[in-house]
Amino acid sequence: MPAISIVIPVYNGSTTIQETIESVLNQTFQDIEILIINDGSKDETLEVISKFEDPRIQVFSYSNAGLAISRNRGIAKATGDYIAFLDADDLWTSDKLQAQWQALQENPDVAVAYSWTDYIDESSQFLFSGRRTSLSGDVYPELLVRNLLENGSNPLIRQQALKEIGDFDPSVNAAADRDMYLRLAARYSFICVPSPQILYRVSAQSMSANLTQQEQHSVAVIEKAFKQAPQSLQHLKKQSLANIYKYLAWKSLQGLPSPQKGRTATRYSLQYARHEPELLKQWKFVLKMLVKSTACALLPPRQSQALFKK
Repeated sequence: MPAISIVIPVYNGSTTIQETIESVLNQTFQDIEILIINDGSKDETLEVISKFEDPRIQVFSYSNAGLAISRNRGIAKATGDYIAFLDADDLWTSDKLQAQWQALQENPDVAVAYSWTDYIDESSQFLFSGRRTSLSGDVYPELLVRNLLENGSNPLIRQQALKEIGDFDPSVNAAADRDMYLRLAARYSFICVPSPQILYRVSAQSMSANLTQQEQHSVAVIEKAFKQAPQSLQHLKKQSLANIYKYLAWKSLQGLPSPQKGRTATRYSLQYARHEPELLKQWKFVLKMLVKSTACALLPPRQSQALFKK
């Protein structure tokens, strides 16, 4: 049996799946199986995958059911002692699996290894760095406040831990990875590999671009988590919700400005201000976001962009 099972859900990913698979095949750690879960793709995804002749690649096709269910289908097929998930438009650096696997070997009491993330555009060019958080051990309190792992393509997880906490929750599809991490962190220790090894692709078509669903599912995950969290951590809830709306306000202003984006950003900025427990310290951010969102709503796109640059 392979040491690591890699689950790659894909839906209409013909433009990115080849580079994603190549980033797995180029890993320095080679004791792997690659489980590609075709979630009812209607483009040339299967044709692109068929070009690879590596016997470690297995393809399973289903009718479209969404990301969370596709990941669960991959878990059911996995035979490795460790499982990693990789979205069909993201990439890994060649040392990702080796470094995370080694971290878990050296820390047998730890269930999850995670790394840092860099963000890339649709042409795989670097955009910006993610958080450089290096927390290890009991990360549950911090994970309640913000998603340390940032995305679903990050961690390497002991399969036994996944069996014990259960599958991804399809009812919060857009935030199912954070829900999973919270359930893991409530019971197990994490370890950080302090190196940018996940390349997360930012595109208009990505699920994270659907902000309404992202808001609904993210808030639902936080409500669920704090219902189960101990009383000593309940004071973190407002900050947790504030961070969600801060991210959504920032995300809503990405790309070409428009009146709709301006209105959306205004709503999220006001929600952020409502929940932020240290609002007086964050007034500059709120003011900046409100100025940007108002400019989007009232000014032509070129004038809005010029104002943003200033």
